Amino acid sequence: MAKGNHQEIRGRPHNLLEHYQPIDGVVDEMVDASGNPRPVWKEFIEALEDLGPEKLAQRFARADQYLRDAGVYYRLYDQAGANEREWPLAHVPLLIEEQEWAAISAGLVQRAELFEETIADIYGLNRLVDKGILPAGLIAASPEYLRPVVGTRPASGHFLHFCAFELGRGPDGRWWVLGDRTQAPSGAGFALENRVATTRALSDIYGEMHVHRLAGFFRRFRDALNGMAKGSGGRVAILTPGPLNETYYEHAYIARYLGIMLLEGEDLTVSGGRLMVRTVSGLMPVSVLWRRLDAAFADPLELRPDSQIGTPGLVEAIRRGAVSAVNALGSGLMETRALFAFLPKISRELRNEELLLPSVATWWCGRDADRDHVLANLDRMVIGPALSTRLAFEDDDCTRLGSALVAGERAELIARIERDGGAFVGQEAVTLSTTPVYVGGWLEPRPAALRVYLARTPEGWTVMPGGFARVGFSLDPTAIAMQRGGQAADVWVVSDRPVERETLLPQEHDSFIRTSPGSLPSRAAENLTWLGRYIERSEGTVRILRAYHVRLAEASDPDMPLLADIRDHLEPFGIDVATAIPPGLIGTLDSAVYSAGQIHDRFSPDGWLALKDLSKTIHQFATTVAPGDDATRAMTVILRKLAGFSGLLHENMYRFTGWRFLEIGRRLERGIQIARTLARLTGAAAPEGALDMMLEIGDSVMTHRRQYPVQAGRRTVIDLLVLDPLNPRSILFQLERLKAEIALLPAVGGEGHMSRAAKEILQLNTAIAIKEPADMTAKALDDLASEIGGLYNSLAKGYFG
Repeated sequence: MAKGNHQEIRGRPHNLLEHYQPIDGVVDEMVDASGNPRPVWKEFIEALEDLGPEKLAQRFARADQYLRDAGVYYRLYDQAGANEREWPLAHVPLLIEEQEWAAISAGLVQRAELFEETIADIYGLNRLVDKGILPAGLIAASPEYLRPVVGTRPASGHFLHFCAFELGRGPDGRWWVLGDRTQAPSGAGFALENRVATTRALSDIYGEMHVHRLAGFFRRFRDALNGMAKGSGGRVAILTPGPLNETYYEHAYIARYLGIMLLEGEDLTVSGGRLMVRTVSGLMPVSVLWRRLDAAFADPLELRPDSQIGTPGLVEAIRRGAVSAVNALGSGLMETRALFAFLPKISRELRNEELLLPSVATWWCGRDADRDHVLANLDRMVIGPALSTRLAFEDDDCTRLGSALVAGERAELIARIERDGGAFVGQEAVTLSTTPVYVGGWLEPRPAALRVYLARTPEGWTVMPGGFARVGFSLDPTAIAMQRGGQAADVWVVSDRPVERETLLPQEHDSFIRTSPGSLPSRAAENLTWLGRYIERSEGTVRILRAYHVRLAEASDPDMPLLADIRDHLEPFGIDVATAIPPGLIGTLDSAVYSAGQIHDRFSPDGWLALKDLSKTIHQFATTVAPGDDATRAMTVILRKLAGFSGLLHENMYRFTGWRFLEIGRRLERGIQIARTLARLTGAAAPEGALDMMLEIGDSVMTHRRQYPVQAGRRTVIDLLVLDPLNPRSILFQLERLKAEIALLPAVGGEGHMSRAAKEILQLNTAIAIKEPADMTAKALDDLASEIGGLYNSLAKGYFG
């Protein structure tokens, strides 16, 4: 660190650079060779120092809290399996000057255009292979080369619509391309969350610096996708592998942010050569599919037959021009590591241009001269699989640093290269620049790689202005990989003048289309229904358990008949009251979280946070709560949180078709639970105190006192909890709501035809409405529970098939 830097910032409340030690021979993004902050960083560092360590810690904690509240996670795969990891934000953004960003953007736009022309040639006329510029064997050997789509021209006219590029700054100060992402680039949604979290912590600094916004990039790409769909009469959808994918959170976030349907392969089918989504209103066309799964898994009929996440016939629909894939199937070929060795010559051949942004130096060992060069310079090479699509520092299981090889390993690797050179590439060992991270009150340098996103619009490629960098948790460059504990930092592109404050909102003169409420995928409708059922089942169980533990706390005899009766009642449903928080109850709530996770894109952040908080609470109680009075208080807390979650859904969800299925699920389950419990507690053999307990479980004690000037009897309890149409806990009330909501569902079998479920609920509602309390025997109530349960089967046949 230069003395001048200490002098410049002496007297400030907190000198963040006091212990900052740039690494010899490595470019540091924040300080120059003399140790002084670069111009773009100077104002930023001074603002951080003015805050001081205590306020900085509070600010950064605020960012972390936002990410937790929003439920941002990344799925980590290790020896223990798949685990959700909280999003690892590096709190200090990477700052880049606008002029430098313009040069990066120009180089990447050129690269994207070159890739477009290269893919078009490989799957078209194959001039590059004919002229010997690309080896035919290298292309044919790649698992990303998809023969079924050879000769297919994309319906949109373009193979690439959304790309990402990994960049690193070398010791010479230049940016180098470390990797290309043309298959299904991830991270754009996380870039948005990085920005939100970072600006939550540093809002005042962000507001004073002229940082380019990200929203305009997404608005232009969304409009481009909608424009493609409008011209072909279909819908835009995002295709995800599903909730077990490592970046599923981002898929759901982007879908919600852009207002695009999030679909899985099973949601789609091909009919008459067109790609269709199964909705509760029947099959509807999809004409633009932004896929977030690898191409080989997209169609088990023509690609990987073992894929269970694809859609049979998708390739044929693409071949017919009925759907535009973003990006085109087969475009992942451009991620192949060995292609780096050929890009300069391809650029000269196709565009008569030199690359503005060079790739990391690469030699394909399938060529004699390249192989000889690699073997002669093995100590400064990284050797890896030629056909790998991963970056060298992400692929340490298959990639070797020549200088780190011991004698036996070195001899073995040389022999393999000489025997099968086409399987290997040699690349210059990457020395990444460093960027500051905040550690224990000080700034420390860490290696960083920049990920830049490009999107195609009618006006050409647009570049996301910053947004995403991967930063190591140590000085080891492999530690920037997310699966190895790396962090993610926001990237600020800073201008020397005010920038436009872009948003995702349309301009005043823009036209708009209101999506039909019936455009709800059948799988989403089914999950919404089950979410409603699981939440209501949890509530019903908690109310019974609370009533049980109240009496257990007061009872001199824990084996009193009423408690024994409740134990017998709950046992068939997997609820063991011997445990204060039974595993069966936890399992039901976990099922609710799972169902909600399947439709994460349809949840507000508040709703998801409330559900996760509920799940966290019940799991904590499972290890700390004892039966009796302790469990009673715990059940009251759980009930309040269940009510809070239900209230959020009821008050905040738009009354579209999805809300109706959620409401139907709740009403079905409440009707079933009340009928079953009534059958047990109002039967002829019901023990003393059963009726009072039933009113308590039905949350109707006060109502009963107001409605009936007599002590609770079987007829009054039945009248209130079965036949009273104004009691929101009564069975008739549930049937009335079911009749109303089912009648508003999209028609099944054509307009003017009542669905099977609509007929059944009408008959059932009418039958119960004319009953008298004396008619509702225990058997009649058990039969009623079964009939209400049968309504679900009719709904499933009509809408979820």
